Amino acid sequence: MPYTVDFKDVSTVGLESSPVAEALAGLRANESRYFKNKYNHDFTVTPAGEAPETLEWIHRILAEERSITIASRPLEVTSFEVDGTRMAYVFYESGLSVNVMYALDDSGKRAVGFKLSQGMDVPEELAGTFKFARQKSKLAGEIRGSYFVIKGEY
Repeated sequence: MPYTVDFKDVSTVGLESSPVAEALAGLRANESRYFKNKYNHDFTVTPAGEAPETLEWIHRILAEERSITIASRPLEVTSFEVDGTRMAYVFYESGLSVNVMYALDDSGKRAVGFKLSQGMDVPEELAGTFKFARQKSKLAGEIRGSYFVIKGEY
């Protein structure tokens, strides 16, 4: 069942099994606020099991581009198009958020972003490979993020 993320009244709905549920909910709300303010888009998530095609697409990009397999259990996903770009997110039980920004125009930007919720360690599959920059957020506390550019076609 889809859930529209409210960034004014942050809720852990769908994320309760995460050891950092409140921080992950804040990170998810932070993303919701960004898309609402920039594109007037309502950020709606679905349980990962209800949208396997989105999860498979993200996991395929991670595997083919960098041989990355995320060990944590996926909790929620979303996929939508704004301003000529396909956006897809997966929120993991560990507190990790992975997003894919994929321009539909071949000359546009395409990248995978990683965000770590406050209170979580860098996942083993990303440690040593990525450096994480820190960002303050009123909704999520401190977010650590990194990314890589997608080279292939998906």
